[in-house]
Amino acid sequence: MKAYVYVTLKKTVLDPQGKTIQGALRKLGYKGVDDVRQGKFFEIMLDGGLDRTAAEAEIARIAREVLTNPVIEEFRYSLEE
Repeated sequence: MKAYVYVTLKKTVLDPQGKTIQGALRKLGYKGVDDVRQGKFFEIMLDGGLDRTAAEAEIARIAREVLTNPVIEEFRYSLEE
């Protein structure tokens, strides 16, 4: 099973890197870009010893305890068989 974890800054936290990317896109002539938020992406391979429910619990725990700073970041994940 493979887990995909997406970590982003909370909406209430300023994202200076996202604003820099947005400004660069404008300067390069890209149109229609209203906002950019940057984040982190993780692919985690799980062994076959976990059922889906246990895998979801373990990935949520990993994301919450290791991959994110819960004060300023949030996460979402998906699992693929």
